[in-house]
Amino acid sequence: MRACRVGLVGAGGVAQRHARVLTGFDDVELIGVTDVAPDAAEALAGAHGARTFRDVDELLAAGPDAVYVCVPPFAHGPVEEAVIDAGVPMFVEKPVAVDLETAERVAALVERRGLLTGVGHHWRYLHVVEEARQMLADRPVRMVNGAWLDKVPPVAWWARRDRSGGPVVEQAAHVLDLVRLLVGEATEVTAYGDGTPPPVEGADIDSVTAATLRFASGAVGTLAAACVLGWKYRAGLEILADGLALSLAEDGLTVCDADGERHLPADPDGARVAVDRAFVDAVRGIGDDVRVPYAEALRTQRLALAVAESARTGRAVALPTGPAARLTAAVADATPAETTGVTVDA
Repeated sequence: MRACRVGLVGAGGVAQRHARVLTGFDDVELIGVTDVAPDAAEALAGAHGARTFRDVDELLAAGPDAVYVCVPPFAHGPVEEAVIDAGVPMFVEKPVAVDLETAERVAALVERRGLLTGVGHHWRYLHVVEEARQMLADRPVRMVNGAWLDKVPPVAWWARRDRSGGPVVEQAAHVLDLVRLLVGEATEVTAYGDGTPPPVEGADIDSVTAATLRFASGAVGTLAAACVLGWKYRAGLEILADGLALSLAEDGLTVCDADGERHLPADPDGARVAVDRAFVDAVRGIGDDVRVPYAEALRTQRLALAVAESARTGRAVALPTGPAARLTAAVADATPAETTGVTVDA
């Protein structure tokens, strides 16, 4: 069987990582790179013996077997639409968009075309995540507390809400994705931001965000996101179930139960390889382990944007769990037990 021919859209840090992983596979050929910054595309392509293409259309004309879309949040949409129109399997880096309308439109096109897709939520390939799932299989989750406490990444667009979506969408989406996997779907979120941007030129995002979540299962949870540090302090989640406490991060799982406390180390680099390996195998028709296709990533996107919307408006946002949910401007009726909020139509 011939090599899987892959094209890259984007030449930034995440595209560079995927290029290193993909070119390490014996059955993959990186055929080329395109980026709005030609110098960046040339540098990345040259480092891996690939071609540089002027734009997405020229890349698609070269006949790739798959395309990796590794662009900033605000640049999603037109690239995916072109790839879908060409009928080429597509891997998209998270977050899948800066807004919900774009993500919903792309998801509908993917479904209509029946296209093979994957999204870069590589945390799902950590073996400790599977360990956690097995431990929770017969124990109801009572509470989950997630956090992403970090710095402002050194890219100009990141501190702009209309370019990145803010820390919850751009960073904490990894945590929210695992929350959905391990706890289930959230039905309502209430969030608050501090209204103060980080000390970065042009910044308009909240420096810190705190949210509460209610789940269909009856569980409750919190999320904390911050970009006020000079380093990545903590990213992960803590889960409480009957007689069990789990602390899960990219580097390992700590388990505390009646037998005491124990730590299971993780392999984050291995997970980054595994997410690409699974997608390539699916494209080649020799595997079926794509854990986050586009439709699944869309559900995480809805949750992240619901948190961001609640923080922006100061109102609760309801999230029906139906597959066609969309954010609307409808306002829920308040009762003594609940907060008036923006709802999500099914």
